[in-house]
Amino acid sequence: MNPIVIIGAGHGGVQLAASLREEGFAEKIVLLGDEKDLPYQRPPLSKAFLKRATQEDGVLLRGHGFYPQNKIDLALGERAVEIDPASRRVRLASGASLEYSKLVLATGGVQRALPIEGATLDGVLSLRTLAEARVLRERLEASRNVVVIGAGFIGLEFAATAAAQGRNVEVFELADRPMARSVTAETSAFFAAAHRKFGVKLNFGTGITTIKSSGGKVAEVFASDGRVLPAEMILVGIGLRPSDELARAIGLDAPNGIRVNERMATADESIFAIGDSVFHYNTHHGAELRLESVQNATDQARTLAKIIAGKPARYDRVPWFWSDQGDLKLQIAGFLDESDRIVLRGSYEQRAYSLFGFRGAQLTGVESVNRPSDHMLARRLLEGSVPITPEVVADPSSDLKALLKAGR
Repeated sequence: MNPIVIIGAGHGGVQLAASLREEGFAEKIVLLGDEKDLPYQRPPLSKAFLKRATQEDGVLLRGHGFYPQNKIDLALGERAVEIDPASRRVRLASGASLEYSKLVLATGGVQRALPIEGATLDGVLSLRTLAEARVLRERLEASRNVVVIGAGFIGLEFAATAAAQGRNVEVFELADRPMARSVTAETSAFFAAAHRKFGVKLNFGTGITTIKSSGGKVAEVFASDGRVLPAEMILVGIGLRPSDELARAIGLDAPNGIRVNERMATADESIFAIGDSVFHYNTHHGAELRLESVQNATDQARTLAKIIAGKPARYDRVPWFWSDQGDLKLQIAGFLDESDRIVLRGSYEQRAYSLFGFRGAQLTGVESVNRPSDHMLARRLLEGSVPITPEVVADPSSDLKALLKAGR
């Protein structure tokens, strides 16, 4: 029997291979990774790895011996370039080809290109891969003036790390607040104030129009507000685009990533997709969307492993995200953009709070900063059927954990 072939050795691909074995799947598994490094975790790259608080072995998803021990054929440095669905074959850039019984696209996303003059100069960097993180770490240690383009999770995580190392950090963001697509205005304001205390200079509603070089390397940036700033290095963090080229080339629907159903299946019965590149109907959002998160990728992988192993399953997990910025841990469960009422527990001043979002009487999502127990509770509340009202949340004497237990 032909193997299951997984294209992509990131969080989703590795989790799928591992979960297949955990579910008792005994057939051959081939895991293709277009990077030469052993599969690794991405979140530490912008924090612990940059600070040298962890070494490369510390960011690996699985140890060196995991793959042979579990009979997973790990093919590193192998890039899939074409799928032939008629013959169920994948062609690789090396010229080799693989037949498959089932094909899983866990292709993730790639950094969006910066559409300005000077964007390809030496010193203009992104942070998506371990190879990029190695370069970024070396350049950061040798730089004084650092410019960050984009105030999303990656940009702000990196900015906090760079500022803590004594660098002069300027962040430029076209939106009017940080993390505008991901968090409430209240949390944006809190993190803007926090980053200014970290020593980060924030510029909202402002972009970089041109990057200039000296001696072939980045030297300065021209901002849309007319300023010219020195810069020895620039981090670009303006989001990802889904890596869905292989799917689109064979006619699979990919309006914003590869469209799948609740079983992670595409329109081709033998091809599935998981992770950052997937466009799916989310039961907690009530609409189709594409999510870029470790949780989404790994939970979709666990669901698909059950399905391939012949067990009943469908993807309906509550989405959750996190971001560590300086001494602040931001955790999000659900979708607060659907809320018409926000209730605060905790304190902005004490740098530990949660915002509970409600639409009418329905809890839709929770943002927590330095309150991990609230985050875990929120995930359970959003996954279950225990009713909770804004009034109960607003009362600081309410024991939400007891409420959850009583509702079971």
